[in-house]
Amino acid sequence: MNTRKLFSAFCWLAAGLLISVLTFGQASKSAVLFTVGLKPETHQFLVEMQVPDHNGDTLEIRMPAWTPGYYQLLNFADNVSNLSAADKTGKSLAVIKSSRNGWKIPSGPKQQVKITYLVKAARAFVATPFVDTSHAYIVPTGVFMYVPEELNRMAHVSLHIPHQWSAATGLHFWNKDHRRFTADNFDILFDSPILVGSLEYLEPFQVKKIPHYFASYKPGEFNRKAFIDDLQKIVAEAIATIGDIPYRKYFFLGIGPGPGGIEHLNSTTFGFTGNALSTPDGKRRMYTFLAHEYFHHYNVKRIRPVELGPFDYDKENKTTMLWVSEGITVYYDQLIVCRAGLISLQELINAFRDRLLGYENKPGRLFQSATEASYNTWSDGPFGRQDDDFNRTVSVYDKGSVLGLMLDFNIRHASGNTRSLDDVMRKLYRDYYQQKKRGFTPEEFRAVCEEMAGKKLNEFFEYVSTTKPIDYKKYFRYGGLDIDTMPKKIPGAWLGVTTRNQNDTTIVTNVDYQSPAWNAGIRRRMVIISINGDVPQKHPTAFILKEKQAGEKVHFVVLHNGEQKSIEVTTSEKIEPDFKITVLENADELQKRILESWTRSTLHDQR
Repeated sequence: MNTRKLFSAFCWLAAGLLISVLTFGQASKSAVLFTVGLKPETHQFLVEMQVPDHNGDTLEIRMPAWTPGYYQLLNFADNVSNLSAADKTGKSLAVIKSSRNGWKIPSGPKQQVKITYLVKAARAFVATPFVDTSHAYIVPTGVFMYVPEELNRMAHVSLHIPHQWSAATGLHFWNKDHRRFTADNFDILFDSPILVGSLEYLEPFQVKKIPHYFASYKPGEFNRKAFIDDLQKIVAEAIATIGDIPYRKYFFLGIGPGPGGIEHLNSTTFGFTGNALSTPDGKRRMYTFLAHEYFHHYNVKRIRPVELGPFDYDKENKTTMLWVSEGITVYYDQLIVCRAGLISLQELINAFRDRLLGYENKPGRLFQSATEASYNTWSDGPFGRQDDDFNRTVSVYDKGSVLGLMLDFNIRHASGNTRSLDDVMRKLYRDYYQQKKRGFTPEEFRAVCEEMAGKKLNEFFEYVSTTKPIDYKKYFRYGGLDIDTMPKKIPGAWLGVTTRNQNDTTIVTNVDYQSPAWNAGIRRRMVIISINGDVPQKHPTAFILKEKQAGEKVHFVVLHNGEQKSIEVTTSEKIEPDFKITVLENADELQKRILESWTRSTLHDQR
């Protein structure tokens, strides 16, 4: 069946709805009008796009290749099918595929064109659209097309959804209709996801008279009031850090159980289940996760590198500054939750140690700088490559957060605790977002940091752009903390291989770089047939090592590329620092003041 006819055939397109859509479209003829219907049984959206007029004899339309906040190509156009076009009289127009994500429609100059198409939405993930019989998640870059060179055009969205469903989004409602929305331009549209379904809305809260909403699909069991009270504290503390609220409303959108979260201009979408709040560790992880996504509306959406907007939606938008945009946001997420009084100083210290270990315990630190990791995120992934024999990459989240702490303590120490990283972020927000209305360059970021420190920060920025080993002790002591960097012998024998049992097969999932197993030739994806003559499921590696001392031999029979071979590994001792972080004993007055002010709430900070 023709897609346009299929669109008209849907039972939910009643006459009254059709009239409202036509009136809606006539209200603003210069705007592009989208109407979205659902085919939940096949996990599809049915989209009609009405372009009132266009330049030239041919209308070109494209589907974005990625979505802001998720630095990976997703090639949304691959999910488009049954694309057709017609003029205002209903006459069919030719549709010519012009690129992987583009189409051309010969139509004559300044003609109204209606395009209809289906979008496959079967993957339930925070960066991709999804629809089933109980809810729908509209990732705009994966559902709505655009006209090149006309991203500044207004867009209206009308939803046809079951009457018992509701919709939650950061977009503005059109004439107070909660199923029709408007965006001043396509950059706003593409950064405003829509969650629809049988949603639960928690009690909204205000910070400085600005409303904040929490809507979620299948939120689970938890203390709603206590959670909202704590979330309000987190939001208030983040706002106090920057000192301004750049939106008129904000939505937290829980898309259902699952991993991941993505920041947007005045909303965030994230996997959520309140059941995770049932333990202290689960609550801490959830609070810092939400603080992270919320703080991104400052650091990424407004305080941003020049490459991160305006966007080119056809290709990667690479930058060397994700260690700032992502890593420093990680630094702030734990700090904001601590300043809000929801975790202790020791929990904050433990969290930073975990990030530091995430960086130090991977060989990528020997091969890739923070700036290189930032630039290569599009190919390596945000947490580094997982498809090589060992991870030659670093995570901008791990190293970036450690660099954030070092930079903050460095500025506080150099300025006699009169300036901090908070001042850097406020100045970047004021000077580049508010006044210059653009992002900053790496040189401008460094200049602001050095202005606040009152001196050059050559050593720090060398740590950013190189793989030079970091003098943690020096920088942590600036802030009244000590860190144990002395190598220590780990009890037991060291082999350096991690395995996973899959049905009746044991597969090598990781081999520590330059470990005994690595040096003997064991690699990832090898299948282990036996260890010391026993099948590995009967006597796994950990059990065998429990009985071994350093210097003893372990015999492996492995299968690799279809070839069976024997490998002998001699165990050894593992010697490494534990990087334990403690409050510095015998700290001087400046160190004490820095540590005290570092975690102090900024809500009443009058600096």
